[in-house]
Amino acid sequence: MTAVWVAGLPLVAGAVLLARVVTRRGRSGMYLLAGIGALLMVGAVALLIAALAAGPAAAGTAAAGTAAAGVKIAAGAAATSGNSAALLGAAIAVAGSTVGAGIAVAYAGAAALAVMSERPELFGRAMVIVGLAEGIAIYGLIVGIILIGKA
Repeated sequence: MTAVWVAGLPLVAGAVLLARVVTRRGRSGMYLLAGIGALLMVGAVALLIAALAAGPAAAGTAAAGTAAAGVKIAAGAAATSGNSAALLGAAIAVAGSTVGAGIAVAYAGAAALAVMSERPELFGRAMVIVGLAEGIAIYGLIVGIILIGKA
């Protein structure tokens, strides 16, 4: 399994170097760069599928165990799989909401600064709008905490 991840690293480094060279070609280079990005995305999805299909790694096996111990190990592996799904969901919720909030604050903050430069008395209203945009990240954090609690 480790070989799959290690094999992907030179591909990423090569793509970065190729992108550096291609961006000097102008508009046609940007189309080529978009194609390279799409190929990298497909490769990343393939690596993710390979990682999820591999299941939990085992450090070793017990030399002498009973049937009950074997059932306990199998139940632990199933619980680990469920825990990893909850933790992955929490990570996606927090990351997605944080990125979305960052984009929202960028646009709302720029507009708020533009309005305040013309009419300073609108400071309070502008900050409320920016605060609402930041609330998106807090909602994602709450969902993440709930999912971690379920894990």
